[in-house]
Amino acid sequence: MEACAGAHYWHREISRLGHTVRLLSAHKVKPYVDGNKNNRHDAAAICEAMSRPSMRFVQPKTTAQQDLQTLHRARALLVRDLTALSNQVRGLLHEYGIVMRKGAAALRRVVPELLTGDDERITAVLKAVVAEQFERFKYLTLRIDRYDRQIGELCKQDQRCQRLLKVPGIGPLSATALVAAIGNGHEFKNGRHFSAYLGLVPGHSNTGDKTVMLPITKRGNRYLRTLLIHGGRSAVYAARRRSDPRSIWLNRLREISCYNVAAVALANKNARVAWAMLRYGEDYRASRAHRQSADLAAARSARPANRALAFASHRARPAGQRREHFSAPPSVQTKGGAKNAKAESKKARQD
Repeated sequence: MEACAGAHYWHREISRLGHTVRLLSAHKVKPYVDGNKNNRHDAAAICEAMSRPSMRFVQPKTTAQQDLQTLHRARALLVRDLTALSNQVRGLLHEYGIVMRKGAAALRRVVPELLTGDDERITAVLKAVVAEQFERFKYLTLRIDRYDRQIGELCKQDQRCQRLLKVPGIGPLSATALVAAIGNGHEFKNGRHFSAYLGLVPGHSNTGDKTVMLPITKRGNRYLRTLLIHGGRSAVYAARRRSDPRSIWLNRLREISCYNVAAVALANKNARVAWAMLRYGEDYRASRAHRQSADLAAARSARPANRALAFASHRARPAGQRREHFSAPPSVQTKGGAKNAKAESKKARQD
C-alpha cells in the first residue's frame, strides 16, 4: 500500500485478516507512474516499486505512536501560530516607534507595561488590537504548556523514552518524537541510514575521480531533525564546562569549525545512538558511544598515514618507473605532434 492518509489504520485492519502489508512512501511510487494518474496506473506503479530490490518501506505505526505523533503535530501548529502572532505584535508596535527585543519573554514583559501605561505613541486603536492579540498570545502559551505536560507524562510511561533521556542532547520532546517516528527502528539497516533519513549527513557530488562534499542534505523528517539540532546546541553549550570525552570532542570541534557545525555533528551522533538503543533495546553507555572521539588529535595525526596506505594500491607503479615513461595522451599526439609531446614530457620531469 501507499503510505497516504489512513494507511496505518488500514495496515492494522488488513493485518488482522492474516495478510502481510507493506507501506511504500508516495515519493518512491511516483517515478513509476506511467501516463496520467488514475487508479489503474497507481496500482501498477505500486506493484512496480514493490518489486525493486533496493526499495525502502515505511515503518507502520501503532496506536500509541500515533497518539504521540498527534500531540507533536498539534503542538507544532500552536508553536507556529504563536511565533507568527509574536512577530505581528512586534511589527505593529515597531511602526509606532516602539522597539522590543525578540523572544516571548520580552513580549510578556513589555506589552502589559504598554497597555497599562500612558505612552503617547500608543493610540486607542493600537491599544485595542494589541490587547486582543496579547490575550491570544497567553491562550496559545497555556495550550503549549498543556501539550508539554501531556508529552512528559507519556514519556514517563514508555521505557524506550526513559532510556533515550539519558543521552545528552535528547529531552522529552526528542525522545517521544523518535519513538513516534521509528518505533523500534527495524526499517533502517543501520544508524547511518537513519541519520540520512533525517537529512543530517553531508551531501556529495561525484564526477569521475573528484568528490565534492556538500552541506547536510536536510531531507526527510524536518521536525525530528530540528529537535535533535536544538538539543545538540544545548549540549554544546553545556560542554564548555565539562571534561568528559564527549565534551572534549565537542569543544575541539567547536574551536576548529564553528558552533553550529558542532551542534549538527552531535545531532548526527545522537541520531545513530538513538537508533541503536531502540533497535537493540540497550541502555545508553557513554564509554561506548564516544570511545572513538576520546583522542581527536591522535586520530587526526594517524589519518594521513592511513590515507596513504589506502591509496597506495590504486596508484602503485613499478620501481624506477616515472611519469615521463608513459606515452603522451591522444590530445597531445594529434595536436602539435612531437613538439607538444616533448614539451609535456619536459614539464612532467620538472614536476
